[in-house]
Amino acid sequence: MQAFRTAAAVVDGLDDEQLDLKIRTNTLKDLRGVGPKTAAVVVQAHKGQVPEYLATLEQAYAELVPAADDVAEFRTALRGDLHVHSDWSDGGSPIREMAEAAMALGHEYMALTDHSPRLTVANGLSPARLEKQLDVVAALNEELAPFRILTGIECDINVDGSLDQTDELLGRLDVVVASVHSDLRADSKSMTARMLSAVANPHTDILGHCTGRLVIGRRQRNGTQRPRPESDFDAAAVFEACVEHGTAVEINSRPERLDPPKRLLALAVELGCEFAIDTDAHAPGQLDWQGNGCERALECGVPVERVVNTWPAEELLDWTR
Repeated sequence: MQAFRTAAAVVDGLDDEQLDLKIRTNTLKDLRGVGPKTAAVVVQAHKGQVPEYLATLEQAYAELVPAADDVAEFRTALRGDLHVHSDWSDGGSPIREMAEAAMALGHEYMALTDHSPRLTVANGLSPARLEKQLDVVAALNEELAPFRILTGIECDINVDGSLDQTDELLGRLDVVVASVHSDLRADSKSMTARMLSAVANPHTDILGHCTGRLVIGRRQRNGTQRPRPESDFDAAAVFEACVEHGTAVEINSRPERLDPPKRLLALAVELGCEFAIDTDAHAPGQLDWQGNGCERALECGVPVERVVNTWPAEELLDWTR
């Protein structure tokens, strides 16, 4: 992503004559920040063609591309996104940029849910940093009104089922997404007990990416990409607990997650769960991924009225309280 952004910025600095000359003389790749792959994309796009690189990706992952016409109405009902990261943890953009991107999509609110302290690899927020972030959000909300940044956190579910932040701070937040990020290969009994404890916690509003799977593996040091299987747990017991304790099940829209799988999403619908269709965005453009979640929601019969981020902000906050 960064390579294409860099190349785009370089090419954007050329006027039409300079760009034409570089293409005719096959010297685009001589520009600092433009490599052979990005140069080929520029040339094909300049000719009005779909770049081969993009066409290959779309063909390989065609099942992950939402059918926009079919999901448009459902997606329009969404008033916001309840799982968003900024550069305070492992996101790539400042809070303001994430909020402005959400506003451009027509959202009324966005929950800022940077990681909790235990996830050091993601620069998780210590209590002191989270308190400081609350002040920043309060100031931004005065500037951006009527749009609203909801205070929040993506809180690690510890092995014992407790949440990775102080009760006092969790009680001050608008939205708490509780997710498992460690010991994903634990046995079913242990993982089920862990998730049941978190779901029952009065601070937990949303159970995040419940299986922890990756349908598209993240790139390893040796260059390979390996998918990650689902965690093993008693889904019926966990979803029944979500209904009992008023915890929504997240429909995670990230293309590499698409969590929960459709069979579990259908089960959650059958058991009466409420849902949050979130992007888990780590960059502004990723806020546009909600179509993935909407498509899956439609396929599995999720009633739109049971999606909590279709509700007005005050109704949503009454529910989280």
